[in-house]
Amino acid sequence: MKPGELKMLTAGELIERFREVSARHGRLLNARNTRAANKEYDLAAALRAELRARGAEVQEPILRLLTDPEQGTRYWAATAALGFAPDEAARTLSALSAPPLSLMGLSASMTLEEWKSGTLKVE
Repeated sequence: MKPGELKMLTAGELIERFREVSARHGRLLNARNTRAANKEYDLAAALRAELRARGAEVQEPILRLLTDPEQGTRYWAATAALGFAPDEAARTLSALSAPPLSLMGLSASMTLEEWKSGTLKVE
């Protein structure tokens, strides 16, 4: 999916696509299928950028994803929410970082550390 195509999606379609891709990314990363996970990462990042560009319209649906059953979805939703709901996002990242640690949990831990130190740019 090309970035221009993302702009054509409704807010609901965008959230659903984000949920699907982020879940797939998390499963692939935890399975150590890094090549496939990297492809999903690029799409998840593009979807997150489009969600951020949509602003308030998608904030509540993003917050609902913080409790999704999929680790990857919770992680990506938290990274999307850091800019507008930092406390909720940080709690989600912290929970993902708790043992037993997975690769998604390691990513969450590193993201949380970078955010707390001020080196992670959030929009």
